Amino acid sequence: MAVREIVKAGDKVLKATATPVTRIDKRIRQLLDDMVQTMHAADGVGLAAPQVGVSLRVIVIDVGDGLIELINPAITESEGCENGREGCLSVPGVYGEVERFAKVTVEGLDRSGRKIRVSGSGLLARALQHEIDHLEGVLFIEKATTIYKGQGE
Repeated sequence: MAVREIVKAGDKVLKATATPVTRIDKRIRQLLDDMVQTMHAADGVGLAAPQVGVSLRVIVIDVGDGLIELINPAITESEGCENGREGCLSVPGVYGEVERFAKVTVEGLDRSGRKIRVSGSGLLARALQHEIDHLEGVLFIEKATTIYKGQGE
């Protein structure tokens, strides 16, 4: 495992639509491992592959309830909406209020290629949507109704 450099806003990889993973192999599992280590080292709760310069549809999330790894994630159900504060490891020192679905269900593949389904509300729902946006080339600052600089508290 290795901590990778986190790409910052302005890099073209963050604006591109990520490519679906067609084969889960040692390289993809290594990417997942590196992303988890990078996310934890940066004190983040989520990370998408484009944030480490890899334009593939891979995300990792850990909001404190256990690690979630998703390959080719897609939102299949959504419910309600709520505003909340977000930040991003690719946009350091900037926070914003973003409207998101209150609850989501996401389907994808795990590191073994098995279909998995994750449902969540609160921070988990927000993190899933935020990371999936990265796979579409969208940064939270493009959706934010208000932007804050500094600690975000």
